[in-house]
Amino acid sequence: MAKSSKSKIRYAVVGLGNIAQVAVLPAFEHASENSELVGLLSSDPKKLSVLSERYSVKITGSYEDLDPILASGEVDAIYVATPNSKHRIAVESAARAGVHVLCEKPLARTTEDCRRMLWTAADAKIKLMTAYRLHFEQANLRAIQRLMEGEIGEPRIFSSVFSQQVREGDIRTQAELGGGALFDMGIYCVNAARYLFQAEPIEVSAFRAQGTDPRFTETDEMTTALLRFPGDRFAQFTASQGAADVSEFRVIGTKGDLRLDGAFGYHGKSHEFLTIDGKTEETTTAAHDQFAAELVHFSQCILEDREPEPSGEEGLADVQILEAIVQAANLGRKVALTPVERDQRPNQRLEMRKPATPKVETVNAPSPSK
Repeated sequence: MAKSSKSKIRYAVVGLGNIAQVAVLPAFEHASENSELVGLLSSDPKKLSVLSERYSVKITGSYEDLDPILASGEVDAIYVATPNSKHRIAVESAARAGVHVLCEKPLARTTEDCRRMLWTAADAKIKLMTAYRLHFEQANLRAIQRLMEGEIGEPRIFSSVFSQQVREGDIRTQAELGGGALFDMGIYCVNAARYLFQAEPIEVSAFRAQGTDPRFTETDEMTTALLRFPGDRFAQFTASQGAADVSEFRVIGTKGDLRLDGAFGYHGKSHEFLTIDGKTEETTTAAHDQFAAELVHFSQCILEDREPEPSGEEGLADVQILEAIVQAANLGRKVALTPVERDQRPNQRLEMRKPATPKVETVNAPSPSK
């Protein structure tokens, strides 16, 4: 595919839930150098009415209108922010129209769906990017760089907790839509372990709990997993939708350790603590727009005909691990992994600094947290 002669990529956002309204739609203002919001799709007429006026968008429709909107020639790419179980449908629709796809994570809820999405995109010669916003985020990229430069010696141990009290009835509690603590929150921990260790796990063991809370009759309330990486390095994490808000990881090496508090969020500050020989250095990173960076990067890749990082394969790698974690918990034993080989990893060349987005009033899209 030749480089595009266009200067901006025209996007339609598919799905107007909370993350789309508070983060994705406002991000287009900070991505305006090469990205333009031109379309909105939702099953909720009120969302379409209010948000199309707010963002001066003329192309709107329900999910049933997706195919004709994509075929119109007025959309170059879509940002998929629908529930996890609906991602594959959107990618297949886009592929038929030759439209590129930036898809929220997890890429899909099964490895089979991920692979078919990758094949579909490849056959249609469209670009498929998994929306890992932290691959462009300052604090996470600085942590990767510090580990690569050996500041804590050889990284040996990764530990992480990501938890919240999810709102009753939220889509994250619905199995049919691909909800649950592991797929919604644990994926961040898995992805972080992989980019911090710069490697793929080879074995997993896990425990899952549903408890008696009626919010979690269909999905896991909490999952704890242990991943073995080459070189006898271990990554342990707990993801929960029934505990107080915590978002952190810690990497312990042979000479020191690095901890990042607020590691996975997108609206607040993060605090990094690097400890060497008993002395701790703290670095604070202010809130900033992580979604604009995704848009700018993906648009650049379309305009310059480059493969995005994070790609669809990056999304597949995580979903394969998540499936193995579920299997290990169900079987009550460890499960071996055949890693998805990766030749791309996030690094500081991807860092983009964009101003924080203002708070916005949502339309029929409450926060997932209580």
